[in-house]
Amino acid sequence: MTQTVVTLGAHVFDVQVRPVEAIPAGQGATLVEQIRFGPAGTAAGTAVTLAKLGAAVRTAGAVGADPIGDLLLAMLARHGVDTSLVLRRADVQTSASVLPIRPDGSRPAFHVPGANLTYEPSDAPHEEIARATHLHLGGPELMGGEKAAKILAPARAAGVVTSADLLAPGDPGVLAWLEPALSSLDYLLPNEDQVLGLTGAATLEEGARALVARGVGCVAVTRGARGALVVTAAETFAVPAFAVPVIDTTGCGDAFSAGFLRGVGLGRPPRDAAVLGCAAAGLVAQGLGTDHGEFDLAAADTFAAATPVLAMA
Repeated sequence: MTQTVVTLGAHVFDVQVRPVEAIPAGQGATLVEQIRFGPAGTAAGTAVTLAKLGAAVRTAGAVGADPIGDLLLAMLARHGVDTSLVLRRADVQTSASVLPIRPDGSRPAFHVPGANLTYEPSDAPHEEIARATHLHLGGPELMGGEKAAKILAPARAAGVVTSADLLAPGDPGVLAWLEPALSSLDYLLPNEDQVLGLTGAATLEEGARALVARGVGCVAVTRGARGALVVTAAETFAVPAFAVPVIDTTGCGDAFSAGFLRGVGLGRPPRDAAVLGCAAAGLVAQGLGTDHGEFDLAAADTFAAATPVLAMA
């Protein structure tokens, strides 16, 4: 089954440093084990894992006309992602983050939004999107729901499966900002904190149901070591995470999105798609960066079949 995906939105150049327990005072220095960089962001990072899993991927967005943008696009191309739809901005830098990775794999961030904030619906490659099978919008809150709907609604009307993931922390104001786009989404792929913050719900299931009530077809929520919760109008179920040694959680949400959407594109039921999402996240978590791991669809399926899962407390 052919799956052609346009990932549109946030493109970020990540620099990861590990392990970091504290920032040295003054002019001090600390020796670390590893420093690397890689492609990231809810569009670019998702594109990488989708390509690894066998989808044909084009990515669209904006990066600066700077050396960081050159590197970011080259790394995406190396992973098999078509970057011809990415715009170059001469007056703003490429979005970038520096991520000090703690020993437990968690990471704070120093972030420059950069060119991501300049992208408008008029920049979107609407004809190319209409020819794809899937459109994944990474970070719709960067442009707001009204503008995002101008990209999502025509795609959905053309028969394209639509999805989105979020960057911003959950907040009721963000939900109001996004609401015009929600009814144009077949799938929303947030994390637990975002759902609870967006909706103010007492439980995660209540929060996900509130988003479904606003028009989203399916909400698949990542919950870290507790796996994922999937909610539609017809069903609710949880899928566990896999028991792996966690090096870095950077990009695990993007990897879950990619695995889930690849499962959807292959015609797998939502539960099996969520298992593939958790498998992709588990593979990425074992190394540094969103693009960690040399795996394909067969390897991810083998990993899912052979790897123990964690308890869903």
